[in-house]
Order: sequence, then C-alpha cells, then structure tokens
Amino acid sequence: MTFTSAELAYLREEPIGRLCTIGADGDPQIRPVGVHLGPGDVTIDVVGHALATTQKWRNVVRNPRVAFIVDTVLSVRPPDARGIEIRGTATALPGAGSVEGGLSGDIIRIVPHRIISWGLDGVGTTARNWGELPRATD
Repeated sequence: MTFTSAELAYLREEPIGRLCTIGADGDPQIRPVGVHLGPGDVTIDVVGHALATTQKWRNVVRNPRVAFIVDTVLSVRPPDARGIEIRGTATALPGAGSVEGGLSGDIIRIVPHRIISWGLDGVGTTARNWGELPRATD
C-alpha cells in the first residue's frame, strides 16, 4: 500500500506521531515517537536511543498489530484539522538502522494495511485497505 503525495508531504513535515501497540495483557499502549518514512517511502520507521529496551519493542515482538497516528488541529472554530492514521503490522529490526546522533540502530518498521487520512487530499476523509491484518497468537 502506498501513501498519496499529500500524505507523504504531511508525514515529512510533522515531527511527532503516536504509536499504539498491544501489551501482554491485551491493553493498548500509546507513546509519542518521531515520524520517519522508511525505504521507498512505503513504511513508517520508528527509531530511538534505546529502542530495543522499550515496552513498545517488546509489544511488537509479541504482537505485530499496531496503529500509528499523526494529526494537527489548525483551528477549532472554524473546525480545521488534518491527519493520518496507519494501521498495520510492525517488525522489530535490531541493528538495521543508523546509530548517528546516539540512535540505537534498532527500528520498528510499520507496513500499512489500512490508511485513513483527513484534510490532506481535498475535503473529507479517505480510507484505503490492503489485505488483512494477521491476528495475534498466544
């Protein structure tokens, strides 16, 4: 699944998104993370200074189903908001990234299966699906 040109432009200009993973107890965990496009601009890459030691890393290893959202409220009155929600599968990639600037070199790579965006490609909300998300296994 690919991003539209408007979605790519938005993802490039916004520095922070929120990654939601599923914990061992089945509860969601959400954390702010930087927005980074992956190779070929077809994935979202989450990087960090000690990423492989975090709960979000352990959650992804256990259950790859994730959601990632970036949104901006430009005005409440009149209402003017834009954003993108990406649902997909994530893979923990130890040592696959850069260690520049003190980064750990570890990556959580998100492959989109559903993209919902609003305020980016004209008026309204658009949603696209690609395939089915795998279900968690115990």
